[in-house]
Amino acid sequence: MKPSTRRPVGVPLRLRALAPALLAAGLASSPACARAAGAAPGADAAATAVALDTPRVASAADAARRLDAYVARAVADWHVPGLAIAVVRGDSVVFAKGYGVRELGKAEAVDIHTRFAIGSTTKAMTVAALAMLVDEGKIRWDEPVIDVLPDFRLYDPYVTREVTIRDLLTHRTGLGNADLLWIGNDYPGEEVIRRVRYLKLAHPFRAVWDYQNIMYAVAGDVVAAASGMPWEQFVRTRIWQPLGMNETEATLADVAGKPDVASPHDSIGGRMKVIANRPVDPVKSAGSVWSSVSDMSKWMRFVLDSARVGGKRLISAEQYREIFTPQIRAPMEEYPALQLSRPHGFSYGLGWFIQDYAGEWVWMHTGSIDGMSAIIGLLPDRKLGVYVLANRDHAELRHALMYRAFDLFTGRPDRDWSRELLTLFSGIRERARARQAEREKTRHADVGPSLPLGAYAGVYSDSTFGAVRVQLRGDSLRLAYGKGVVGTLEHWEYDTFRAHLEDERQDPILVTFLPDGAGGVSAVRLMGVTFRREATPAPVP
Repeated sequence: MKPSTRRPVGVPLRLRALAPALLAAGLASSPACARAAGAAPGADAAATAVALDTPRVASAADAARRLDAYVARAVADWHVPGLAIAVVRGDSVVFAKGYGVRELGKAEAVDIHTRFAIGSTTKAMTVAALAMLVDEGKIRWDEPVIDVLPDFRLYDPYVTREVTIRDLLTHRTGLGNADLLWIGNDYPGEEVIRRVRYLKLAHPFRAVWDYQNIMYAVAGDVVAAASGMPWEQFVRTRIWQPLGMNETEATLADVAGKPDVASPHDSIGGRMKVIANRPVDPVKSAGSVWSSVSDMSKWMRFVLDSARVGGKRLISAEQYREIFTPQIRAPMEEYPALQLSRPHGFSYGLGWFIQDYAGEWVWMHTGSIDGMSAIIGLLPDRKLGVYVLANRDHAELRHALMYRAFDLFTGRPDRDWSRELLTLFSGIRERARARQAEREKTRHADVGPSLPLGAYAGVYSDSTFGAVRVQLRGDSLRLAYGKGVVGTLEHWEYDTFRAHLEDERQDPILVTFLPDGAGGVSAVRLMGVTFRREATPAPVP
């Protein structure tokens, strides 16, 4: 969920186009891979474990013992305050344990019932809700969104008419990342969605994968419109209650006052600190759920059993297969860990990433909210699943633990994923520091602003993203964009300033003013958006 300034793009790749490459790579030895090659699956094919030409399945007790020791070391090595992990195989939980504390400075330990924000692993639940509605004939995957939500609009009228429910779920509408709409402002969900109509498309329609949380918020509105109940009520009554997921809550507001809740943490100035929770309610169906590994183990068993609980199917075999059919190629750059696991392909289904590992399909997704991290990883042909929750921002040991659990519970050779990923991410951070140092070295700090500081003060607005206010206070400028982007401007070079933000979680950002050539300023650009100066500045509070 957490937005990134880097958004890689992909090229469309349909399932049948992927199948020959998988066959050539020897990946079609399982029912899931046979489906990719166009084979007709049985109703419960995805729930059937098969004998694979891979190492013997490890003893669950031995694998659990070794995983326990490994996780304990990894949590310490990655400086994660608290973490919980669950592994399921078939209909059994073969390992589940908590490590560390819910909050630094307090004694309460993490256990398997501790609630964390699960971030974008929420998306799979939204997709499951839609699949149920498809089964009931209330919607179709390829139904235009405006047939369900008549007021829905995108910038391009053609795309507005043509965009389907499937498009919402596969990050291929053509929109770029627009998380600033809900992170930087205080807009309610309906206003966030309304403002998308002013956002120009960043890519050709259906041509590029670009991660889009707001479209999943629209998908939640489709659930509400088609079912007659709010998204959160639908997932609670139709999914969580049948599965017995009694520790799961829809939003941050719902978890308030509940017992056994983890606090978010981030490394700030070289020190691990408790930070404030970031509400995700404006795009709740994209990533607002809180849960425990105890509850998420029930979710994993449900998914691995082809959407059945207690022998009762909640989603038809046809719609279940549709969820896990690759829809569009996703960029490998999305996850640096793929540099080590080296899949032959990486694609996106409906709410799930789909890749291969060691000749087997993997269905996975991560979740990232400020100070919280999650990952779910499933080997469907093994009926094996791993779920990790952590209370540190982007705790990338989650990938290490997923692959380590896969290896241990399938009898693969030992590999120290934690050490390898620590090295990988240390290198990524070092290169980022080097780039920043180079920018500091090459900037023209001696070239001052072209105008008096007072000339930059004013209100700048954008029809999509709202207003930025710049005020002269003494001998410095102060910037405010919503409640989340507030800080003092320090001159950087020319008419560019560096904003040091009050929210210590955020790195400084560059703010560039555009002079109008007549002694004034026409616009300001920050966070990838150009805000035009209003003719008559509004009062600054």
